[in-house]
Amino acid sequence: MSDFWTSVGMIAAMAGITALTRYAPFIFFGRGKEPAKWIKYLGKYLPPALMSALIIYCLSTVNFLDGSHSITDTVCMLICIAVAMGLHAWRGNVLLSIGVSTVLYMVLVQTVFA
Repeated sequence: MSDFWTSVGMIAAMAGITALTRYAPFIFFGRGKEPAKWIKYLGKYLPPALMSALIIYCLSTVNFLDGSHSITDTVCMLICIAVAMGLHAWRGNVLLSIGVSTVLYMVLVQTVFA
């Protein structure tokens, strides 16, 4: 019976946190009010910073000179990095850039350069 109430408590906590994240903008900023300057600043500069951080993190463990990566794998990585950067510069959509470049990498590795 303890497992049941633990599960109920976990579900209630998750539902409460989800509702809080959905209602927080309306609670803090109100309807129709202008967002604070720091919110606009974050909205403008955070997506490119996150994209850069993701690319740096993904490449931080890659050593192109140790011989563990083939030329085709390196080419796939470089193509997908260029596509991600180009899409983000063109559309400014982080989800689109990450999604398309990830799918492209999987297609290249499993079909084209297999």
